[in-house]
Amino acid sequence: MPESEPWEYTLYIPHDPRAVTVCRRTLRLILTMHGLIRLVDTAELIGAELVSNSVRHTTGPAALRVRWSAGVLRIGAWDADPAPPVPPERWERLGGELEEGRGLALVRACADVWGWQPLSRNGSRGKYVWCDLVAA
Repeated sequence: MPESEPWEYTLYIPHDPRAVTVCRRTLRLILTMHGLIRLVDTAELIGAELVSNSVRHTTGPAALRVRWSAGVLRIGAWDADPAPPVPPERWERLGGELEEGRGLALVRACADVWGWQPLSRNGSRGKYVWCDLVAA
């Protein structure tokens, strides 16, 4: 049974494609240890897409943030690029031919809600792209 107390983890990652695998495995471990095994597969897919976008489309460091509160799992990726993410197409319109551009459409299809927000701290700018999975 999942814990009722809120918790949060942040994993800071370098600009390296191998970080996506590290994030997937870390996310799986965190959720398993907190008794949220039924959310692992979907969360792992979504988390990998968000981190992959941060690594692929920016040049600086990034971070994966995972938070549990009131029955909602929030997964998010921070990166140093303040530009908004490209809005996802509807999954049905993408078809099976595209090699790229399906990441946020996949997040949109799997998550209960998703969004992004610009961030500014100590003169540094960036963005945080997040999604929520509601534990039913």
